[in-house]
Amino acid sequence: MAAVNPSQGDENLSVVVHGIGDLRLENRPVPVPGPNEVLLKMHSVGICGSDVHYWQHGRIGDFIVKKPMILGHEASGTVVQVGSSVTHLKPGDRVAIEPGVPRETDEFCKTGRYNLSPTIFFCATPPDDGNLCRYYTHDANFCYKLPDNVTFEEGALIEPLSVGIHACRRAGVSLGSKVFICGAGPIGLVSLLVAKVMGASQVVISDLSSTRLEKAKEVGADFVVQVTNETPQQIAQKVETLLGCMPEITIECTGAEACIQAGIYATRSGGTLILIGLGPAMVNVPIVNAAVREVDIRGIFRYCNTWPVAISMLSSKSVNVAPLVTHRFPLEKALEAFETTKQGIGVKVMLKCDLNDQNP
Repeated sequence: MAAVNPSQGDENLSVVVHGIGDLRLENRPVPVPGPNEVLLKMHSVGICGSDVHYWQHGRIGDFIVKKPMILGHEASGTVVQVGSSVTHLKPGDRVAIEPGVPRETDEFCKTGRYNLSPTIFFCATPPDDGNLCRYYTHDANFCYKLPDNVTFEEGALIEPLSVGIHACRRAGVSLGSKVFICGAGPIGLVSLLVAKVMGASQVVISDLSSTRLEKAKEVGADFVVQVTNETPQQIAQKVETLLGCMPEITIECTGAEACIQAGIYATRSGGTLILIGLGPAMVNVPIVNAAVREVDIRGIFRYCNTWPVAISMLSSKSVNVAPLVTHRFPLEKALEAFETTKQGIGVKVMLKCDLNDQNP
């Protein structure tokens, strides 16, 4: 693939959130890579729920949009320039981008848990710009070469897939595990894919949406539960009936209070409940029920050390993330793409940033 050297006159169309409900397409300067960075021509960027949340609400917890910020963190692209100290990448390399880059070698980096570093740079988390644009610079050590048989879209989907990998690792999914997943959105679905490839024998997944549950069945769920007006205890009972036992592992992807409650009631004594979904800061949960049954409750924050294993999984065809992409838009139609995501239509909406290559 021939390298492209952007000139100063090239447009760098970018999707920028200015405040609550204020999303704009605007041109930014083409950035220049530092010594340890690469300049990327972006190809595929997925829209995450957090991108929509910053647009609709202007904040997530303590992360507040105080100045215009480029959105996007599920991304892949092609190297077009390398910094003076970069030796492992060259122009023309296709890469997936890990959006979280430690700014310092602190205690968390030293123990391999760099995602917990309080000063970490993270794409599209205020005040850090994301990569939903034509051209973007990133730390070369957090750009991973894609094998020829892994598409740009698969590369972009490594980011949500990494959440599933990190969750299943923290949960201890292994051969024969019985798993309950609350929520069949993108994160629930990647958790399902990863649980299966890590050896889970049976996975049951719940959601309000019959469409999302159909997608869950398509990608490998053994059982689905469509939630209507059941109590958390009733959901837990349904899960136990379907599996023939209580699951050792529950992965909660919604953040909804009732779902966290159902997760505790559903999990087998001595099992593990993983909390991925972020909802209200304070929730009422049956903590004594969990305590007396020795149900471990573990949180996860993004991921760490997942890109190499995710690339291996995709290259070997152990997992198939392609069905998760239900909509594609050119970058010029980003506002329409965000409206589609906000309305909950489909599963994963993908934006195509390269004018000359709109392929997966």
